[in-house]
Amino acid sequence: MLHKTIGRILKVGVLLSTWGLIFTVLLQIFCRFTPLDTPTWTEEASRLFFIYAMSFGAGLAMKNEYYVHLDMFFSSFPVKMQRLLVKVIPIISLFLFAVMAIYSIQFMLLGIPEKSPSMGFNMGIAFFSMFILSASVSYYLWKKIQRNYKNSKS
Repeated sequence: MLHKTIGRILKVGVLLSTWGLIFTVLLQIFCRFTPLDTPTWTEEASRLFFIYAMSFGAGLAMKNEYYVHLDMFFSSFPVKMQRLLVKVIPIISLFLFAVMAIYSIQFMLLGIPEKSPSMGFNMGIAFFSMFILSASVSYYLWKKIQRNYKNSKS
């Protein structure tokens, strides 16, 4: 249940962020070709939508294993080394993303008193994207490690 809920939240986040990005860019384009002035907030909003689209998408990419693998190097290793790397790399990555998740909370709290230049919201909202990215990737790495452990027992 939790697994499906997290996946759905990430999918909705990607969709909303992408549609927000498309809308703000289209608004910028429309205003540049008309006598209307381009709103000052559109550049910052499109940047923020892009950041959030990448943050929500990072966990989904880990879930579906869409990240690039260097098979040329990996396949040149002996089979024993390949098995070791398949187990060790997700553990090291999980450690790094878990550390990032912890420190992204501190970073987000530091951004709360700061205000965005053109939109005026607190920067903790922008910095929260780092937590979404690191927490979602950590979650799916943990699931991958569990699958690898179950498969190695069988």
